[in-house]
Amino acid sequence: MPRLLTILLLVAATLAAPASARAQAPYVPGEVVVKLEGRAEPTVVRLPEGKPVREAARELERRRRVEYAVPNHVARVTGFIPDDPGRGGRGNWQRVQWNFLAAAGVNAPDAWANLIAAGRPGGRGVTVAVLDTGVAYRTTRRFRRSPDFVGTRFARGYDFVDRDRFPDDENGHGTFVAGVIAERVDNGRALTGIAYGATVMPVRVLDDQGLGDAAAIARGIRFAARSGADVINLSLEFDSSVPASQIPEVLSAIRYAVRKGVLVVGASGNEALRAVAYPARASGVLSVGATTEHLCQAEYSNDGRGLDIVAPGGGADAAIAEDPVHCRPDGRPGRDIFQLTFQGSPRRFGLPGGYQGTSMAAPHVSAVAALAIASGVIGRKPTPRAIETHLEATARDLGPPGYDQRYGAGLVDAARATARPT
Repeated sequence: MPRLLTILLLVAATLAAPASARAQAPYVPGEVVVKLEGRAEPTVVRLPEGKPVREAARELERRRRVEYAVPNHVARVTGFIPDDPGRGGRGNWQRVQWNFLAAAGVNAPDAWANLIAAGRPGGRGVTVAVLDTGVAYRTTRRFRRSPDFVGTRFARGYDFVDRDRFPDDENGHGTFVAGVIAERVDNGRALTGIAYGATVMPVRVLDDQGLGDAAAIARGIRFAARSGADVINLSLEFDSSVPASQIPEVLSAIRYAVRKGVLVVGASGNEALRAVAYPARASGVLSVGATTEHLCQAEYSNDGRGLDIVAPGGGADAAIAEDPVHCRPDGRPGRDIFQLTFQGSPRRFGLPGGYQGTSMAAPHVSAVAALAIASGVIGRKPTPRAIETHLEATARDLGPPGYDQRYGAGLVDAARATARPT
């Protein structure tokens, strides 16, 4: 492979692999991420046709001045979203959004009162970056702004899939996640968002199939950190077979964000494994598992060492023999999580069923973090570590007393996280 490094680094990484190819492979066919010594960011390079990706990465890594060369691994959304059209009716928000209430949810209403008293209703002044499939944040010929985002503040975002300034959602997952965080309240429309006064920064790193490569995700993290985000939400996961050594660009971007003072929140993964998936498993990420309406760990939620906290994700209970009161895997599953998002078309919105997963749990924590930051109870400019420590200290303990690997520090509690010391 003579002069391959020179040849590859002269090739512009402008072509994205088709969604079908991404869906069939754990990494983008024909692409390697190469980081050279002295360069701030890695480069995505295209391989000569027919060259095996892993072989090329190993050969490149042996070259001088190459810090690392790895396949451009593909991540996927962590929520389970079937093709069913969802349910047609709706009740008032309290009947639908069990996950926001005090009994089995994050106790948003008391937190909202705390923020109103602090003069920062709904987390006003805090920016949450949603790195996902995009967000229905504007109305154009092809897209429509979500009706319950009218009045929501949006920061300038970017589309790292299509490489343009318009991170429009073509899947619905990102709009759903943004809705958990910042859907409007008290407007007679649809449902509510936990940090309804916060600013959302839409950053598209996943395509219309919910798939995105490591290089795009890393760029998105760096963009959000440079652009003023206070919190970054990552409702996505890499396959459990992908180790840290294979996504160095993502881990480097996370470290960059933390150094910039940004809290990074990640979904633990939906494979029911005793190991948190990357990027949530990375040092510096607040990893979030999922619970059900019964205050039990969700059957799909990854756990284990490195799980930090849990939040509502919906669905069926895990089989936990030590807790027969809350965990009833043979009983009726708990309800899903509901938010306004589009159904079938980016111009038609509703409250589809079937959204459950750690993808849904993570934005609960990102939103509560936004409320805690806005409340001022942990200082004017809290560090990511200070925010994480505070959320864990104010969480509702589940399972055995204290920290455990199923629930981490416990269920995030918005009211306690925003309450001023008495």
